Amino acid sequence: MATGDQLLVVIDPLARHTDGEAVRIAKDVLSAGAASTKVCLPEGPEEFARVLARRGSRRPVVVGDDRALLRAVALLHRQRELTACALAMVPVGPSLGLARSLGVPTGAVAAARAALDGVERRLDLLVDDSDGVVLGTLRIPAPAGATALDAEADADAESEAEAEGYGDTAGTGAGSGLGFGARAGVGAGGGSSGHQSWLRNWPQSLVRTLSAHPPRIRRVARPARIRVASPAAVGPTRLRVEVDGVTLVDLDQPVQGVSIAPGTDGGADVEVRPVSVGAEAAPLRAVGQRVTVSGADFRYRADSLVVAGPVRTRTWTVREGAWGLTLPG
Repeated sequence: MATGDQLLVVIDPLARHTDGEAVRIAKDVLSAGAASTKVCLPEGPEEFARVLARRGSRRPVVVGDDRALLRAVALLHRQRELTACALAMVPVGPSLGLARSLGVPTGAVAAARAALDGVERRLDLLVDDSDGVVLGTLRIPAPAGATALDAEADADAESEAEAEGYGDTAGTGAGSGLGFGARAGVGAGGGSSGHQSWLRNWPQSLVRTLSAHPPRIRRVARPARIRVASPAAVGPTRLRVEVDGVTLVDLDQPVQGVSIAPGTDGGADVEVRPVSVGAEAAPLRAVGQRVTVSGADFRYRADSLVVAGPVRTRTWTVREGAWGLTLPG
């Protein structure tokens, strides 16, 4: 057991909301097995980044789902500290396909013990020309409606943040002149006749404003809702795919889709699925360190989570052994 380890346990808020019992079990196992454990409960992306940046010599263990792992890797990559930092993960949350594909145990106890007793495995990383990262598989084009779905989730987060008191928002009493206990339309004397007279004497616009913006009472913050929809079908698209400068498919041949994933030997595995005319067309495959996709505006989905674009060209480069993940020995 790695009793000399000093751990930084970063617990994603969605994990706490999804399965508090699994989070508690993971925290207990990690605290019992390490020499020193610091537990952090960031409430948002900025605090998540701040916690990682101030980890010191502690080894980070992310308790959360695929999004939390991807966020940690992306942050460490942008800080240029990914090579020197071995991550560990305890998967808790709704999206665990990436963690499972990387070999992380999905049970809280097994994953926590792997974080303590496991060995670091160096993994390849796809980095694009905008400094984005891909841990697993990249798919082009993204499913139709994926961008709208992500936008809807963002809108839900903003509306719930305002309604439930994330940070300071307008309409909570600071700018309206209403305290938490005040009610619009109630006079000092509390009588009904005085109340009606007061309303008649004030401009109707102010009455509408007071009625439309009642004071809000802060609640304990909780993660926004997550809505899942089945992806809609995407029609053929025309793309040029180049692998290490060699054209695999050109614009004159429509394709159903392109997938790119980091391999195991420092290369990216590329698969292009041409549109079938009559007999089914065989996929085109190649392995290389640099992949460029160009064509009409296209969107892509990375790690089944992040939708980016539209872009007209994007290049991904494989970084061999760029990041470390602690897995069972």
